[in-house]
Amino acid sequence: MKQKLIHTALFATALLFSVTASALTLKEAKQQGLVGETLNGYIAPVKPTAEAQALTDKINQARTEQYKSVAVENNVSVDAVATMTGQKLVSRAEAGEYVKGINGQWLKK
Repeated sequence: MKQKLIHTALFATALLFSVTASALTLKEAKQQGLVGETLNGYIAPVKPTAEAQALTDKINQARTEQYKSVAVENNVSVDAVATMTGQKLVSRAEAGEYVKGINGQWLKK
């Protein structure tokens, strides 16, 4: 069941990569070091720009909705879905992207 949950959450999250805010996509923002993945399943701005914050808000809102949906389908908490997804997204971040470690510090992969 956990595998299904993780796959579902990752699929849902992958769909979010196509979400855009203004002209900036999540992938572009990650590549530019504007935002990064965190272990809690949400992105956060690495550089405090208005565009990065707007994208962060939009992506995290969409993720919350997806996490809620997966949580209901699997009878688990939203936090559990978010945390499992966050751990996967952090571990799968591409070279050059920022991730926030357990110490709360940004690390460049």
